[in-house]
Amino acid sequence: MLAPDITSTVGRTPLVGLPGLAPDGYEIYLKLEGENPTGSIKDRVAQYLIAAAERDGTLHSGSRVLEPTSGNTGIALAAICAPRGYKLTCVMPENTSPERTQLLEMYGVDIVYTPAGEGSNGAVRVAREMAEGDPDVFMPFQYGNPANPRAHYETTGPEIIQDLPDVGAVVAGLGTGGTLTGVGRRLKEHDPDVKVVAAEPEYGDLVYGLRNLDEGFVPPIFDADVLDGRIKVDSRKALRATRSLVGDAGVFAGPSTGAAVHVAQRLSTPRRLPEGTKIVVVSPDGGWKYLSSGAYAPGDEETVAERLSEQLWA
Repeated sequence: MLAPDITSTVGRTPLVGLPGLAPDGYEIYLKLEGENPTGSIKDRVAQYLIAAAERDGTLHSGSRVLEPTSGNTGIALAAICAPRGYKLTCVMPENTSPERTQLLEMYGVDIVYTPAGEGSNGAVRVAREMAEGDPDVFMPFQYGNPANPRAHYETTGPEIIQDLPDVGAVVAGLGTGGTLTGVGRRLKEHDPDVKVVAAEPEYGDLVYGLRNLDEGFVPPIFDADVLDGRIKVDSRKALRATRSLVGDAGVFAGPSTGAAVHVAQRLSTPRRLPEGTKIVVVSPDGGWKYLSSGAYAPGDEETVAERLSEQLWA
């Protein structure tokens, strides 16, 4: 595929089957968003956030972009801001993987760290404090910017429909709420019977990139009416599914993908979905940004999970 620039390669990601991981009578497909230019679904969002701000004049020459992020959004924004000459500051948890940190530094991004235990909520709080009263700072604020779900309504959702018109359910991790809201709205317009289900961490048990809505912050863009259900996943089950994807399906994905695949497997029962249902799982990113965590290292699963408990799942 010939493209005029890197932003032209965003989207049109593969939708691949997981025959070895789907319970009998069901089909599970993975939307591989790690195939985007910077390796995550956030390339779609960053492109829409910046384009919308340039159109309405919010973002202009001399502006500094400031965004709370667990890493992927920051990297995606950096790839778009750098060639446009915008300076970028990212506020993120201090346990963000070294791979993400190194990428951001390579792009010349200024990084502000927040306590790991506060997760993404802490990053949001600090970023808001930093942006308050500074006219030269533009905070896209993916948690509250309608361009976030619009990116998925206009691109991710239609791609799923084009590749799998008879999709019966979609599962995505609950982070900013943009994917679930945008994809969910588009798929329900296509077929009102499509089920939209969120993979959500157990209360107090943090899974990288995901959030539990009961812990105090509900993203303003999140449309709960789109959801047909929220299924909770603990960090060990997310880890188990992530490792299983590598060993049983040859798919090297990040931990939030494992959480969503686990939910898809739980949905694959007549009590929840009719036999024959085709389930799409949105995989936000690949696993290479998490290699330093040891999540994919050989060894006893319980030992690996214990070692990661204070490192990866936040």
